[in-house]
Amino acid sequence: MTKLVFDGQREGEEVKFIFRRHFSTAKAGIIFLVLMIMLGIIPLFLWQNDLRMLWIFLGFVFVGVCGFFYAYMMWYFSVYIVTDQRIRQVSQKGLFKKTVVDLGLDKIQSISYGITSVVGGILGYGTILIQTGVGDLVISVVGKPAQIYEKLQNVVAKNTK
Repeated sequence: MTKLVFDGQREGEEVKFIFRRHFSTAKAGIIFLVLMIMLGIIPLFLWQNDLRMLWIFLGFVFVGVCGFFYAYMMWYFSVYIVTDQRIRQVSQKGLFKKTVVDLGLDKIQSISYGITSVVGGILGYGTILIQTGVGDLVISVVGKPAQIYEKLQNVVAKNTK
């Protein structure tokens, strides 16, 4: 089994697990891709025998794919890293902008989760709330929130004794 390593990891710190928000948070990229394909189809139908319209269509598809990959990258590089010492939230905000927040396990007072919508129940996502003395960390649209909740509870219980 390979040992997980991340930037800013402390000496002797062990990664317990990593999770992301549900993939549906990247839905804007999918919607953009479908919209670009639909817009690209219009010139193909209006001027069917013109080869230039195929290039226009392919241009729309290319722009749509670029938009999808941008949304996918924002989802993929936004991650929560749970170690035996802390929870690290890494949020990708653009191609070159990233924010990092660390929360020590010893600061956690309680953890709860909820599934608050019909769509969340169907797709299997919810919200995890981590309460501390200085504020709350709300992680919305988390896939399989019950499993993540149990893992978090176990890590906090083992490492704050």
